[in-house]
Order: sequence, then C-alpha cells, then structure tokens
Amino acid sequence: MDRITMLGTGNALVTRCYNTCFVMDCGQERMLVDAGGGNGVLRQLEQAQIPVESIHTIYLTHSHTDHILGMVWVLRMIATAMRKGKYEGELRFYAFAELIDAVRTICSLTLPRKLTWLFDHRILFIPVYDGDLRTIMGRQMQFFDIQSTKARQFGFTIGLADGQKLICCGDEPLPQICLDYAAGCGWMMHEAFCLHSQADIYSPYEKHHSTVKEACSLAQELEIPNLILYHTEDDNLNRRKELYTAEGRLYYHGSIYVPDDLDVIELTSGT
Repeated sequence: MDRITMLGTGNALVTRCYNTCFVMDCGQERMLVDAGGGNGVLRQLEQAQIPVESIHTIYLTHSHTDHILGMVWVLRMIATAMRKGKYEGELRFYAFAELIDAVRTICSLTLPRKLTWLFDHRILFIPVYDGDLRTIMGRQMQFFDIQSTKARQFGFTIGLADGQKLICCGDEPLPQICLDYAAGCGWMMHEAFCLHSQADIYSPYEKHHSTVKEACSLAQELEIPNLILYHTEDDNLNRRKELYTAEGRLYYHGSIYVPDDLDVIELTSGT
C-alpha cells in the first residue's frame, strides 16, 4: 500500500514544527522528498521509525535552505551507514542538474572525504529534466519545471499502486503552464502558506505562495478528489487542521488533508 509520512509540514521560518518534507512508501520501496533545513530531519525520521538505511531513493525539489540543508545530514548518515556495512545496495539521488551540483558542493565543503568518496560509487546522482519520464521504485514518475521566478524548482507526478496518480507541486502555486500534469490525478499535494482570511497578516503573494482558498479552488477546478495542504505558517498550529479545513470547505468538495508533522496518509482510492 502506498503512503506518505509527513516529516515536516511548515514553511521556511517555522519554529513549532519542522520544514516541509516527507517520505513516500511504494510497496517495499521508500523515497525521501526534500529534507528540511537542518539535522532536525534525523529526529523526525527517528520519531517516524524510518531508519535512514531503508531509504534508497531521494528526490530534491529545489535549493531553498528549508529543503536542501537537511539533505547534507541525510547523506552523512547514509554514507556512514555504508562505511559500517549497515546499508545495502545503492542510494539514488534525483534532482535537476544544477541542484545536484549545489548538493555536491555543500557536501564537499562540510563532509569528510571518507564519506564523499562514496559519491558516484554507491551514492548515485541522477539528473532529471523538464518533462522527464522515469521508472523509479517500480512506478512511473514524471518531473516538471514549475517555472518559479525565485529559484528553479521541479515538481513531479507518480503513479500509485491502485492506478491513481499523485502530483506534488513543490512549494509554490501550480502555474497555468503545468496544469496538464495534474489532469486525471487522484491526489494533489499543494502548498497553502496561510488562511485566505489572514493573507493581510502573512503576505503570501509577496513570497510567491498561495492561501488555502487558492489551493482548494485549483483542486476543485481540476476535479482532484484528494488534496493535501502543507508548507504553512505555524502560529495557528494547534488549530491549523480545523481552521484550514473549514476555509477549504468553502471552495473545495473533495477530501482535505491538513497533516501535522509525522502524520501518515494512506494513498488509496477509498480514502
């Protein structure tokens, strides 16, 4: 059964939860998508009972600090496990070419050579391109450039075990030019920086983000049955699920998921 474990659900500046990143389980395979902004990702993995040794696929969407810096810690832990004989096989790391270069540079400046020598031997960096179709973890994935004007960023779609498809839009609104990728998807993961009723407080548009209203309106327009909202502010953390769901219901008639850190979402058609 396919499922997502949300390691973090917050935006770049949260302090009451972790930055947005997640693990996706596809049968016996496991993929980490982004890694947050620091070594807190190791705590999140531990609390989720996901050993780094079980992760053999990584996908990094873009270079913002709240997505890329935790990756150095993940690679450090995996490389260490490899050296100790506790990690079987290879790690496959997917990202667009310039982002791979950035990760390699950061690691070369911060990790010892005894770990980075594993790069290109057992830690394999695989570039992806706009529109690329790949078979990963036995599932068809397609990668697409979301045309961000801040930093280059890719989203992806992935086929699920029950025949559905999930689209992960990155941490900016899905642009018009990419709407075709969402066609026929049963699940959408979309950022929602804040409630629309609080847009004047959080200024999401200045940061190239959307509100719950826009994310839900888009999912309704695209007729997507299941919507996961993430990459939010954390001032309303105790009531976030309640407040975001209530506002979302005004614009969207499908199933709304507003996960907390460490929540698990089963990706089934009957959910």
